[in-house]
Amino acid sequence: MAGDYVDVPLGGGGQSTLPPVAPLKKQPSRLASGMKRLASMVPDTMKLKRTHSSAQPALRGLRFLDKTSAGKDGWKNVEKRFDEMSADGRLPQESFAKCIGMADSKEFASEVFVALARRRSIKPEDGITKEQLKEFWEELTDQNFDSRLRIFFDMCDKNGDGQLTEDEVKEVIVLSAAANKLAKLKSHAATYASLIMEELDPDHRGYIEIWQLETLLRGMVTAQGPPEKVKLASASLARTMVPSSHRSPMQRRFNKTVDFIHENWKRIWVLSLWAILNIALFMYKFVQYSRRDAFQVMGYCVCIAKGAAETLKLNMAVILLPVCRNTLTRLRSTALSKVVPFDDNINFHKVIALTIAIGAATHTLAHVTCDFPRLVSCPRDKFEATLGPYFNYVQPTYSSLVASTPGWTGILMILIMSFSFTLATHSFRRSVVKLPSPLHHLAGFNAFWYAHHLLVIAYILLVLHSYFIFLTKQWYNRTTWMFLAVPVLFYSCERTIRRVRESSYGVTVIKAAIYPGNVLSIHMNKPSSFKYKSGMYMFVKCPDVSPFEWHPFSITSAPGDDYLSVHIRTLGDWTTELRNLFGKACEAQVSSKKATLARLETTIIADGLKEETCFPKVFIDGPFGAPAQNYKKYDILLLIGLGIGATPFISILKDLLNNIKSNGDVQSTHDAELGCTFKSNGPGRAYFYWVTREQVPLNGLKA
Repeated sequence: MAGDYVDVPLGGGGQSTLPPVAPLKKQPSRLASGMKRLASMVPDTMKLKRTHSSAQPALRGLRFLDKTSAGKDGWKNVEKRFDEMSADGRLPQESFAKCIGMADSKEFASEVFVALARRRSIKPEDGITKEQLKEFWEELTDQNFDSRLRIFFDMCDKNGDGQLTEDEVKEVIVLSAAANKLAKLKSHAATYASLIMEELDPDHRGYIEIWQLETLLRGMVTAQGPPEKVKLASASLARTMVPSSHRSPMQRRFNKTVDFIHENWKRIWVLSLWAILNIALFMYKFVQYSRRDAFQVMGYCVCIAKGAAETLKLNMAVILLPVCRNTLTRLRSTALSKVVPFDDNINFHKVIALTIAIGAATHTLAHVTCDFPRLVSCPRDKFEATLGPYFNYVQPTYSSLVASTPGWTGILMILIMSFSFTLATHSFRRSVVKLPSPLHHLAGFNAFWYAHHLLVIAYILLVLHSYFIFLTKQWYNRTTWMFLAVPVLFYSCERTIRRVRESSYGVTVIKAAIYPGNVLSIHMNKPSSFKYKSGMYMFVKCPDVSPFEWHPFSITSAPGDDYLSVHIRTLGDWTTELRNLFGKACEAQVSSKKATLARLETTIIADGLKEETCFPKVFIDGPFGAPAQNYKKYDILLLIGLGIGATPFISILKDLLNNIKSNGDVQSTHDAELGCTFKSNGPGRAYFYWVTREQVPLNGLKA
């Protein structure tokens, strides 16, 4: 992977040519710690390569007397100046810089003096003798890496506690830059200090230890040596950058669990509450029937069957709520969105459907394989004493139980639900399964859509099934309708709203275009009452294709546009027929010699005064909320679209660009390539990555 590398010389001559780097705001976060853990799993050689490229010049530059000769003549000059500047045989701190030939870097030389004196337990204010000055000089002119590294550590660690704060690292970088006249390095000292802390302080303690920095710097130098040393240095460096909380398997598992809970706590509490309700209802019914007369005949089988039935009541009711799209769209804008994962509504819908399948199978098997045989074979005297009143004292046969109202309604429900659930699976809904003719119509979105509407019959059968059950006589104990009443009312209102909108949202197609890759673009006039946010979607119906089918598509126009637009990729039979209808309306002229479809476009006037083409009639319903609509909550957007899946982001980008134009803040072409910067409320920068199989022009989605 490519990255941005920054060379940070800590000393040495030459003018820096470092590029400007924006200051980093150090904010410890779980995301940052997660990235650290990810980095710790990268092969060590890769990690060493990165740090080597960014800091190797720093080590070469870690020399303090690049303007002064390090030979014998150099010391003679220093000794001569010592004799001139010393008082009572001691050189004061303020004269040290001039004495060693660093008069133009007095502040830096003073810090070096303090660091060297601290190591030898010399009080800086007392000055140094000629012998001590010679020791200083020999260490300063020593080109050995260990010697230079030790001086650097001493300069960083001002209080001698072996711990370096970010301010201490920054101060040394500033002094080194000033001494070597590196203006750009000095201006970005805070950034480079932050980078060092970010690398070596994975636990966010606010300081790093000397050994960590030493490991980093030694690793970079060793990288130029034999492969064996490189491998050892890499392993040592990798251990340095791993947070202490992840240095043992148990700690890693614990932190992964904590991170998982932190990232999924909304889902966890909703699923936990739902699971608790299911368990509570199952146990309630289980215990209730274990104390009733039926238990004496059918045993725990009836308890299991009734417990599963009770969970079915709950789940058949709750499963309707995640598809009440208008309700969820409104709730997304409330405080509930902070604690309820509305974006997972379809996933929750699928989980409930799976639970219904398990509950229905359990309930059915418990009855037909256990309860019915025991009831039929029960001794007559025991039957009359326990269950006689529920069957008018007529012991049923197996066939009579199956043919009864609870029996045949249950069988029909199982058949309808099995059919609907099967066609709703990914393999059938996405046409992954290739069936022979004429069964091929059972795969695809249309089959899924129609099969799902058969569940209306299943709900009617469920009410009948529960009303005519054998072992409950009082109407108020037949509680299925109580579970279903409110969710069914909500869902019925949703469908009623769709009917109202179908007539009130009178839209007219004002533009249509077909682009390479079989992408159909439809532009419609926007109803005055149609208010939406970028990232939302709406349902579209074309009566000429099907008078009943509604299909969801992301809105690609921006909220500030005076029109609505959708881009539809031809994937199934409905979209294929829609594309053909609009293709005919556009009077497509396609040459048989061309391998690709030419771009077609026809425009009509919305008021009908100058009608050029009669487009097929379409109806819309919406808008409905989607995860992408919350993009304004983030400072930086990373938008990644695959093929036609980029459509939600087109609306977002258009909205951001409209805001730029309205604020008079249009970026240069170069800035636009790197990402757009915005001044209005919302993201400060946006990056859009679009991957397609075909070379579909961007104009196709801009139109």
